Amino acid sequence: MNFKTVLMGAVAGIAMAPAAFAERGADGHVNIIYWQAPSTMNPYLSGGTKELEVASLVLEPLARYDETGAMVPFLAESVPTVENGGVSADLKTITWKLKEGLKWSDGSDLTSADVKFSWEYCTSEGGGCAQSEKYNDVESVETPDDLTIVVHFAVAKPFPYGPFVGAQAPIIQKAQFADCTGPAMASCTDQNFAPIGTGPFVVDEFKTNDVVSMSANPNYRDPMKPAFATATVKGGGDAAAAGRAVLETGEFDYAWNLQLAPDVLADMESKGKGHLEVSFGTLVERIMVNYTDPDPALGEERATAAHPHPILSDKAVRQALSMAIDRELLVEIGYGAAGKVTCNVLPAPAIYASTANDACMTQDIEGAKALLESAGWVDSDGDGIREKDGKKLALLFQSSTNAVRQDFQAIIKQWWEEIGVQTELRNIDSSVFFGGDAGSPDTFQKFFADVEMYANNFDGTDPEAYMANWECKQAPRPETQWQGNNMPRYCTPEFDALVAEMAKTGELEKRAELAKAMNDMLMQDYAIIPLVYRGRVSAASNTLGGVIMNSWDSELWNAADWYREK
Repeated sequence: MNFKTVLMGAVAGIAMAPAAFAERGADGHVNIIYWQAPSTMNPYLSGGTKELEVASLVLEPLARYDETGAMVPFLAESVPTVENGGVSADLKTITWKLKEGLKWSDGSDLTSADVKFSWEYCTSEGGGCAQSEKYNDVESVETPDDLTIVVHFAVAKPFPYGPFVGAQAPIIQKAQFADCTGPAMASCTDQNFAPIGTGPFVVDEFKTNDVVSMSANPNYRDPMKPAFATATVKGGGDAAAAGRAVLETGEFDYAWNLQLAPDVLADMESKGKGHLEVSFGTLVERIMVNYTDPDPALGEERATAAHPHPILSDKAVRQALSMAIDRELLVEIGYGAAGKVTCNVLPAPAIYASTANDACMTQDIEGAKALLESAGWVDSDGDGIREKDGKKLALLFQSSTNAVRQDFQAIIKQWWEEIGVQTELRNIDSSVFFGGDAGSPDTFQKFFADVEMYANNFDGTDPEAYMANWECKQAPRPETQWQGNNMPRYCTPEFDALVAEMAKTGELEKRAELAKAMNDMLMQDYAIIPLVYRGRVSAASNTLGGVIMNSWDSELWNAADWYREK
């Protein structure tokens, strides 16, 4: 079976269900709460979900993914394929056509030059683009006319839908960001906080890590949409407060990422003000293991490849940390029916899910102790902490501030201390932890700790770009303004070779084999310790219509179609 044939069904497009809109802005105001507040409205400067999703209200790609994982056109008139002539037979070129008459929110025309610039912006020398893997293998971009974009790849790309597709790779306006490339990317505050877009809303006021005030885009392509004249995206607080604001008090219309215990959610929903929206995609709660030394004494070389980690460079330690964890218990206390045990960082779609790592499903405390003992980590002084060559087996374990995550940290600390690993816990405000501030020491990209826990997923159903996250070049470091998605700083030629092989492989079964091989390499090297395959859980008011939960793109992907139930 050929991948490009299978893809045809995925890109056919599904029509949106029509809503009974009276006129643009007729339904007044909508209140949205992302308790992890965004620190920027520029998704190219953050790998955090909160930034990607809130920015998707303003910035749009050529195509994105619907709630089934199918690719649907947004700014493009259709999705190019080999069959419709949009993808060349040698798979090295893809040609997109913009819809006619598209306007930026400032009234100027959206043209192919803006699309080309978006690639140039993310790949500009000296910059720090968090989504650079979306543009892997792009050799050049041509713009033969105002509506046509021709992307040339250096190799055959059976899946040519990385560039300009999904919430991670939107189009930004060339006129606004022309002076913001390379080292200037992070310093263009006005542009990054209030990008001009083509989406249903425009930014009126942005307060970092607090609130975004928006109003309907007067130049949105559908004259009847959005139904809401204004929108507020409020940040701060915690998941419990966000859930109560929709499900109990009705103060807000939509609450994102209700990472709460199942009984807590059930009690909130019973109040009758709203309902839960749940969907499984590819979201995995995981522990990232730092392959580099985060010692502050190392100065600018802290947490860089120049200094391997003095403890976690030992594979036996990494493996023992994983063996000590009872994942079934974590699912039970943290997620209930909205969680599943996983031993993979790539849990779905099913064709990509490996079974080679299933041993992690069973906790093995005694096996972990024996492994450490055989590796020379012993408790020689009886204080309960193992040591080797004068080095104590002591780790700093960080995560974002969240009730479920702190519960997980506490119980994992108990298991690790049971096997002789001293564990210090630290939690960081979510808005800071998942922010993109290169000057902050507390971001998950900086990773100034030994291990860290969070969840992540990817756009769409094809994992090519996602697995490329762990290429050597994706490691955050000072030269990339601490952007990049390879948090463990994992780096092997063998893994990079698999990434390159998948990029040019067309057979779906072979692509699945390569994706599994990359997943298994990460799992069996214990660069990542997967914990829970999570469903996305959010809440919507019973008075908010048009919401379609989507785990394959931004949850706000169809906010233009939201309306007030009468």
